Amino acid sequence: MKFIRYSRYTGEPSDSIDLQELVKRLSDFCLQSGFESQFYGITEMDPERSLEQLRQAILRALQEGDLLSDEAMEELLQDLDLNQNQQLRDLIDQLIERLAEEGYISPQPPQVTPAPEKTPRGQLGDPQDAQTQARFEITDKTIDFLGFNTLKDLLGSLGKSSFGRHDTRDLATGVESGGVSRRYEFGDTLNLDISATLFNAVRRDGARVPIELDYQDLMVHQCEYQSSCATVMMLDCSHSMILYGEDRFTPAKKVALALSHLIRTQYPGDSLHLVLFHDSAEEVPLGELARVQVGPYYTNTREGLRLAQRILARQKKDMRQIIMITDGKPSALTLEDGRIYKNAFGLDPLVVSQTLEEVGKCKRAGILINTFMLASDYSLVHFVQKVAELCRGKAYFSTPYTLGQYLLMDYMQRKTRHIH
Repeated sequence: MKFIRYSRYTGEPSDSIDLQELVKRLSDFCLQSGFESQFYGITEMDPERSLEQLRQAILRALQEGDLLSDEAMEELLQDLDLNQNQQLRDLIDQLIERLAEEGYISPQPPQVTPAPEKTPRGQLGDPQDAQTQARFEITDKTIDFLGFNTLKDLLGSLGKSSFGRHDTRDLATGVESGGVSRRYEFGDTLNLDISATLFNAVRRDGARVPIELDYQDLMVHQCEYQSSCATVMMLDCSHSMILYGEDRFTPAKKVALALSHLIRTQYPGDSLHLVLFHDSAEEVPLGELARVQVGPYYTNTREGLRLAQRILARQKKDMRQIIMITDGKPSALTLEDGRIYKNAFGLDPLVVSQTLEEVGKCKRAGILINTFMLASDYSLVHFVQKVAELCRGKAYFSTPYTLGQYLLMDYMQRKTRHIH
């Protein structure tokens, strides 16, 4: 007689791993700006990443702990060589499949290089070639998740665990700001103050039923004026942003994602544009922010301000502002004939004067500039303070770890002010 033995299905180890927690651990890799290239062999300025690099990043995330049980960790991580430890490699490949199925990454087919004409007949290429050339891209879902997660962490550090669309300094759902009621005038939103309206009618005709309302009895709530704001975030992507043993560009990218998520969900009337400045400057779609890396460039602050002004000139908003994140002095200038003048030694008088002249143009156009300096060089303090003085903005001397708190608090505080 034939018997069938059933056993309890325990599932694959990869099924027990929270994908959102894994994506959170991979945030630095997904948004990496070239800083990791000197440690992990990632090709600098290569916007695409191979699946093998993703495997190594997942392996580092597993090593950090808390994603697997202690027993599974001890069994799988005895040998960290993925070429030798097939069980560990299978686990990571299963996680990559789950990431693709859930829409966090979009794998691309391997790129097979055609054989040269003089290749000996019948010769086979290295089987690893096609595999290592397989690429993947992070999707909009991942970018949106990372922006939300960064925003949640930043708001949590400010002492609030939830947020809503409010004109208050602190974000807490269910709070609505308002003012003293006034008489209704033609064209007002009919946001009636019922108590004040009935009181006017009773005071006019006395306490009798039914209460007869007249036009002059109507009272409406006064709410705070919600101004619309057009923002251009200028990110310095010169090579100094990843030098000196500190990655300053990745935190700046995370803050840009968090601000984008905040504006999209809480202030839909606002707009956010991204400008990268280096030897020159260019506008980058927010969807491409995760792929942006730094390069061996100088700092052409004036060109970034020029581009930001052209973008803001197209925006019909109550308030227009520039948020500039940098860690160095202006060291480049685009001349009238298109050539780029560069001087990385000290504060060049020509570069500084031309940059401050552009700041003056922003002031005359009614554009506010807030500068977030990720350095504390004494030679830069006077320059940054001069920029703030000229355009009635603020200068923040921050670190990559406190940048998000300063920037988000500044943005939300400005949303509570009445624009005259």
